[in-house]
Amino acid sequence: MDAKLFLLHALSPLHAGTGRGVGVIDLPIAREKATGIPYLPGSSLKGVLRDACETKDREKIFGPDTNNADDYAGAVNFTDLRVLLFPVRSLRGTFAWVTSPLLLRRLRRDAKAVSHTLLSIDVPYHAEDGSCLVANENCKIIDSTSQVILEDLPLDAERSQDVTDWANRLGKYLFPDDQYWQNALVSRFCIVSDDTMGFLLETGTEVVARIALDEKKKTVKDGALWYEESLPAESILSGIVAAVEVTKSGAKPKEVFQTVKDITKQPLQVGGSATVGRGFCQMRILDVEETKK
Repeated sequence: MDAKLFLLHALSPLHAGTGRGVGVIDLPIAREKATGIPYLPGSSLKGVLRDACETKDREKIFGPDTNNADDYAGAVNFTDLRVLLFPVRSLRGTFAWVTSPLLLRRLRRDAKAVSHTLLSIDVPYHAEDGSCLVANENCKIIDSTSQVILEDLPLDAERSQDVTDWANRLGKYLFPDDQYWQNALVSRFCIVSDDTMGFLLETGTEVVARIALDEKKKTVKDGALWYEESLPAESILSGIVAAVEVTKSGAKPKEVFQTVKDITKQPLQVGGSATVGRGFCQMRILDVEETKK
């Protein structure tokens, strides 16, 4: 088996739902049971890529259709995608890309699992709930009092070279041909404590009220009001894609990765509510040579 890391950039709000909720939000997003961290099921992404594959190798790579599922297995597998960088409204700089030591250490653990040399940079230890770490240069989210205001949460900012190094490396992976967005990531990168991150992930998602209209009356149908939760646009998720050699279909790992790369050259629609613009995403696979830059 061969495996690679990949990143998913949400260009519009992303709704990876779990069906009807039991709380105030009728259609909540999927979250990990233990941590509450939002995630996108790997099966959802795999289904999207399968539908987008228009070559003769579709069944060879992704497996046969349901009626012939027992013939042989697909050659590609995806882990669930976890949030890595979470966009939060900021008083300065419009928004910040926020992460925490737990999220960064999970990324490094995934890198180690697939034998990548990704991000040999140390993860800054940060346990102070009332403060944050930002890049040591060109930071746009600090105000005149050396604070970062995320939503209505004031945090004392401390500059760090490790933050700059993390942001520079991730920026090259996410935006390989766009210097503006690479610089934007550095200037908005922010590391908060794990507890603060948990609070932001719980309260900072996008929740919108939606309705259904009666076609004749052009008024809201009875009972047709619901609240839907999404990850905000500019969210960054990470995961692992694995490829295996399948003798019966003739699929080989190198061919599998090349097919997935060809499919993901253009943005894809992932998750629910596609007809209202949700889930427009760009996927980036990190090759070994890219991780050694």
